[in-house]
This record gives sequence, structure tokens and C-alpha cells, in this order.
Amino acid sequence: MNDHLELDIQVPAHLAGHRLDQAAAELIPDYSRARLQSWIKGGQLTVNGAAARPKDKLFGGEQLRLRAELEPQGEWLAQALDLEIVYEDESLLVINKPAGLVVHPAAGNPDNTLLNGLLHHCPDLAKIPRAGIVHRLDKDTSGLMVVAKTLPAQADLVDQLKERSVSREYDALVQGRITAGGTVDAPMGRHRQNRLKMAVLDFGGKEAITHYRVQERFRAHTLLRCKLETGRTHQIRVHMAHIHHPLLGDPLYGGRPKLPPEAAPELVAALQQFPRQALHAAELALLHPVTGEEMHWCAPMPADMLQLLDLLRADR
Repeated sequence: MNDHLELDIQVPAHLAGHRLDQAAAELIPDYSRARLQSWIKGGQLTVNGAAARPKDKLFGGEQLRLRAELEPQGEWLAQALDLEIVYEDESLLVINKPAGLVVHPAAGNPDNTLLNGLLHHCPDLAKIPRAGIVHRLDKDTSGLMVVAKTLPAQADLVDQLKERSVSREYDALVQGRITAGGTVDAPMGRHRQNRLKMAVLDFGGKEAITHYRVQERFRAHTLLRCKLETGRTHQIRVHMAHIHHPLLGDPLYGGRPKLPPEAAPELVAALQQFPRQALHAAELALLHPVTGEEMHWCAPMPADMLQLLDLLRADR
């Protein structure tokens, strides 16, 4: 990665009357609005050679000059982790995350996270916010995640997520029998009483839409393919619980496991002891941030879910 940025751009007439940060976002689209604002405030992005404020209005014809260094974005530790890298090039990499791996360091998990492993694999990610992570999976959800390796790629992927041009599909084993697919369109936000949980909210929630279709039915469970239209925290877990079909093994939203009548002891034990929400990010598709090519990846279901499905099929 080039650590030093040098850009000189003349403000075109059609941006007369725009704020500096708005014009910069249009003229320098490879970097996020927040990053551009920090460069303006720090004096690295100047107007006619002088420092300016993000809200200053432009007249057209000014000369914008960017001279910036890409600094490390956090004090995180690089650690060697056994990452399953599905795809990698100069702009992005795609990881098949195992269940149990935390994505980002936090109070209870200061290290041994996916971010720490990414920094060891690619040290230049230290200069990108969140080491290039643009979306997350819960600790106990397995499957595909994309990581940006450059600031322009990160800005592009964040825009794709906002524009909903990134396709994310999940395998979800839920409790109860579902007869047909459908869509859950139910706004979500932080739970009013339990701040560890998310919830469907009647007022004040953010738009949340999950499409689902039936892949396989069992006596007391259904294997679904869920497609996210939005990407709220715990979205599939909350939406499935909202329609009274929570994910098997979900410690926050699942309740007690449903058991088929007179099920074999091996199946009963497997259902009662499944250690996590049965959710796997199986497919990921997006437009390559540099070439614009449509990219698509699949990750096979992990062994714990496959073994459980084998027992459920035998039960039928």
C-alpha cells in the first residue's frame, strides 16, 4: 500500500455553492466522507493552499490539494491465526470464519480475534479503519466475510452495502415447521430492557428486511436459506424469533429446543447440546471494487451443522 497521498484537483463550476466536505466526497470518491473530513480538519486537504473547514462553501475554480500520510488506525496486536482465506487479491480478501471466532477486539475479547489474525496476515491493514472489516458476523455464526485491503476498496464496499448491491445468503436451521418462504419486514433496534439484545421495535427502529425460503423440512425443524436485504445486528436471529421460529441453539433468542416426539436419544442429545445458533453465511456476491466484475463465493456448511442435519434426516 502507498503510505503517502498526493492529489491536486480543481473544483469544477457545477460544485459552486457546495460545502467543502461534500465537494471533496464527489471529487475524491475513493475515500470515506469521515476520512476526508479528518484530513480537512487536520490541514492535509487545503483550499488554494490554505486550511479550511468542512462546512466552508466553495465558489468553483478553487484548487484542492491533498497531502496525507496513512497512519495506523489502532493499537491492535497482530497475531498468527489459522485463517481460511477463500479469495485474495490486491484489493480484497474473503474469509470463511469459523464459529467461535470473535471478529473485532472489545472489552471481553481484547485479542485472538479475526482482526488480530488479519493484521498478521496483511500488516498494511493497520492503516485502514477496523483493519478493512466492512461487515461482521456474530462470534458463533460461521461463514463468509469480505475484508477491504485498501481505503478505496473499503469506501466502495461500504457504498455497496448501503446500496444493497452486496448479496449475503445464510443457511439457518430454525425450530418448528415452516410451510413456505416469505419476507420479514420488521424494524429493529436495541432491546428496551436488555441492552445485550436487539429487538423488533414498533417505534424508532431501523429498517430491517429478511427474505427466507424453505430448503428442507423435518418433523420439528426447518432448514431455511435467508437472504439479507439490510444488515442489522443479529437480524436473522431476531427476525426468525419474531415469527416464532427461532434459530436452534440460539442462546439469546432461541428458548428451549423443540424435540420431535419419540426422537432417538442421539438426536435428543444433539438438539439439546448444540452449542451455538445454527447459522452459516453460505454465499456472498458483490461487484469487485476495482474491476466492477461480479464476484461470487460459496462456503460449505460446517461439520457441526452437517452432523445435526444427518440426524434430523434419519429421524424422518
